[in-house]
Amino acid sequence: MPRDHRPARSIRVLLAEDQGMLRGALALLLGMEPDIQVVAQVSAGDAIVDAALTHRPDVALLDIELPGISGLDAAARLRDEAPDCRVLILTTFGRPGYLRRAMEAGAAGFLVKDGPVEELAAAIRRVLTGETVIDPALAAAALSTGPNPLTPRECEVLNASTDGATVADIATELRLSESTVRNYLSSAIGKTGTRNRMEAMREARQQGWL
Repeated sequence: MPRDHRPARSIRVLLAEDQGMLRGALALLLGMEPDIQVVAQVSAGDAIVDAALTHRPDVALLDIELPGISGLDAAARLRDEAPDCRVLILTTFGRPGYLRRAMEAGAAGFLVKDGPVEELAAAIRRVLTGETVIDPALAAAALSTGPNPLTPRECEVLNASTDGATVADIATELRLSESTVRNYLSSAIGKTGTRNRMEAMREARQQGWL
């Protein structure tokens, strides 16, 4: 058997990715790094905090689009419940709005998935030393795009507009009056420069605002 040349104290990593094949490949590749150990793998956002509290990772690699809560929401929870764990967002969707939300949630880095694993391993080491690691192209796009123009309530109403929900459905879900819901929807449509609420929701998601 070959000797394990890992240092006495490896970097402990939690990996959250809903695609099983990709999650397994990332875990395998990162596990080949001499100073990195994947101590937990989860497929849903709801499982991230519990896994972090159980396994005490140094760094959590989080996808954004996950079943349950998103990786961005999980990052905010980790900031409060596992503050010693550094968060690195790893996503297919390099949207400027996602970057801003990740930084607001306390993430230490934001990378897209098409980079080589060597860069990912280097980013893990860098965030552990206190650095912030951001994909350069995405950082430039975020600066040119500007902040999210939607208020939290407008985002909430747009998110509730999925699956053919009526104004009455949204009002009931969010405990608002129907006229208030219409006002929020009208404002969101105007701010996104779209023609209706479905277009507004798609545009907001494309920008990473939702």
